[in-house]
Amino acid sequence: MKKTIGRRKFIKDSAFTAAAFSIVPAHVLGGRKHVAPSDKLYIACVGCGGEAENDIQHFAYAPKKNAVIAFLCDVDDRMSDPRRKEFPKAGFYHDWREMFEKEHKNFDAVTVAIPDHNHAIVGLNAMKLNKHLYLQKPLTHDIYEARILTEAAKKYKVVTQMGDQGASFDGVRTLKEWFDAGLIGDIEKVYNWTNRPVWPQGIPWPTDRPPVPKELNWDLWLGTAPQTDYIGNLVPFNWRGWWRFGTGALGDMACHIIGPSFKLLGLGYPTEVTCDATTIYTGIFKEADDPLSIPPSTKLRYTFKRDNGKELKLYWMDGGMLPERPDELDEDVNLNEALAGVPGLGDYEGGTLFIGNKGKISCGWGGRNPRLLPLSLNNAIDVEKKYPRVKGEANGHWWQWVDAAIAGYNNDYEGNGALPMPGKEKAYVDSPIEDYAGPLTETVLMGNLLLRSFGLRVKTKRKDPVYGEVEDITTPGRYISYKWDGANMRITNFEPANQYVKREYRNGWGELKL
Repeated sequence: MKKTIGRRKFIKDSAFTAAAFSIVPAHVLGGRKHVAPSDKLYIACVGCGGEAENDIQHFAYAPKKNAVIAFLCDVDDRMSDPRRKEFPKAGFYHDWREMFEKEHKNFDAVTVAIPDHNHAIVGLNAMKLNKHLYLQKPLTHDIYEARILTEAAKKYKVVTQMGDQGASFDGVRTLKEWFDAGLIGDIEKVYNWTNRPVWPQGIPWPTDRPPVPKELNWDLWLGTAPQTDYIGNLVPFNWRGWWRFGTGALGDMACHIIGPSFKLLGLGYPTEVTCDATTIYTGIFKEADDPLSIPPSTKLRYTFKRDNGKELKLYWMDGGMLPERPDELDEDVNLNEALAGVPGLGDYEGGTLFIGNKGKISCGWGGRNPRLLPLSLNNAIDVEKKYPRVKGEANGHWWQWVDAAIAGYNNDYEGNGALPMPGKEKAYVDSPIEDYAGPLTETVLMGNLLLRSFGLRVKTKRKDPVYGEVEDITTPGRYISYKWDGANMRITNFEPANQYVKREYRNGWGELKL
């Protein structure tokens, strides 16, 4: 498919196609025979292995059996072959652009689970075709891409869902009920952490140049990323540790872990962010004075202005760092296990600690298993359950998107991904792009903007009384407080950081536009 996105016809016709091919019954559209979308949802899956396999399984084997895997697409036959055997009736493509162009009449929705750097372009073009969209976290690689997808979701009015299944845990509802009941008073600080990365990170770019596996179309895998020689041990998983393709531990887990705070506390754009990072990765793994590899451990502090006029500090830690041990925990208790609430898994993926002026609540990623501190208080909690639970919890995150897509677009509940009250569940999804997942992703990726700026180096020259003219390397982006204008997606006090708001796509892959 060498001529594909260079295919101007595809890009040019996207807006027309969006208007011409809304989701309507099969007898109107023609093409492959299938029942009307009011009965089943026909899905085209971009990505077949890893997290994509998990997504496909949840859709294909949902209890209502109201989703059909109509098409499969992957650039790597090692990933797609098992799915093609499992779903022999599904059409198959290596290139999503060809699939969209040829088959858009024959599917109703698109799922995307591929490396981060290609999320946005696939997701946007799916929405332009008026296809409902399930897009894995983080939504995008860049802040600008997240903003474009947010605007697109509002414009095309399709049902969207980000793949942060923890948002459908009962724990998110329980947390909201506890907050409403004032169990810990006004929340002033929130600590978030993860055991990620669990892939190579903070390492030099490999010098090996093995041949590209015959099953992999490397050019299509690169997609929007800069032209890069193939290296070993990158595909299918370890791309996460490289800025060109991934978004690191923050991108991988923050949508899961920061999400409950963002949703339940009504947080918007942060006003100020600071960061710390392991510095060994800076200064030695360089390309054009920009590190290729993401640091192995980081710490961020976001400042938010609440509607009540008060500030809230939200902390993020990865690479093994944890918040200070609360006084309410016994000394011999495993800190992560106690706070994240997963017995026997002391190094489990991460969690959140809410600090209020009257008490503390901890929970695991996605808000799972919330608990008051000290833990003895949990024996006497009596708070009414008033928010509807999602049937199947995390599993239901996939199912609710299918149900909502079949029911049709509905955004009459409160914004910011707010929980529905009883009777408002129809067509409800927990992570809609337009008023929750998009802004959350921008906030997450704004942290990565700081981490990249932290590693920026500037070469300067000075006169030394002994050595004469000396070349120095400074790092002006370190240890400063970054002021963020969220509405305009700009750092206002360190201009070099703004180069990371939006990246340029590789030649032939166009530009992301509504």
